[in-house]
Amino acid sequence: MAGAFALIMAGFGSAVVGGHVDDSTLSAGDYQTISETYTGDDVNSVDVSRDFDRKLDEQGKIQADQMLIALADQNKILKNAEAAAKKNQWVLPVTGYHLSARFGQRSGLWSRMHTGLDFAGPSGSAISSVAAGTVKSTGYEGAYGNRTIVTLIDGTDVWYCHQSRIAVSVGDKVSPGQVIGYTGSTGNVTGPHLHLEVHPGGGGPVDPYAVLVQHGIRP
Repeated sequence: MAGAFALIMAGFGSAVVGGHVDDSTLSAGDYQTISETYTGDDVNSVDVSRDFDRKLDEQGKIQADQMLIALADQNKILKNAEAAAKKNQWVLPVTGYHLSARFGQRSGLWSRMHTGLDFAGPSGSAISSVAAGTVKSTGYEGAYGNRTIVTLIDGTDVWYCHQSRIAVSVGDKVSPGQVIGYTGSTGNVTGPHLHLEVHPGGGGPVDPYAVLVQHGIRP
């Protein structure tokens, strides 16, 4: 009798436990219903993400504009630097020449010593300004023949002598390489050439060869 009662109680307990589990278990349909009706914090998260992306786009455009401005400023600086370098550039005064007399040489051709650098070549060859400056004087000057003096930016006077023809006027602004006249045999000469003199600050002459080399030009 006791054994039968035990069996009855065991069966009753299984039914109770089994019924408890079945009532608390969620079916697939229940999960779907909850998912469809859920309106929690995920919606706000989507809004925040979109706002963040919008700010990134705005900041990216601002940065791109700033980079364009910076590049434009850099190009302007480079152009100004190039213009300044070109303005201070030195060039040879003639082409197709050979040096026939140097600074400091002595001869019966000169009253004391040679005060310039002579570029001998065909008469009528173009003479270029060695650097940027302003034409200070032009005209015939005795032993120097037809002479042009150009005052450079730093105050140095450069003389171009024995020209067959002068191509500039007093007050003209000249740039490096600009034609200012043509070689010839005017004045005290033995043949056509350019006699070049350099006078720092408008004072006494110095060796033109050394000055040209100092400015990157080797005759």
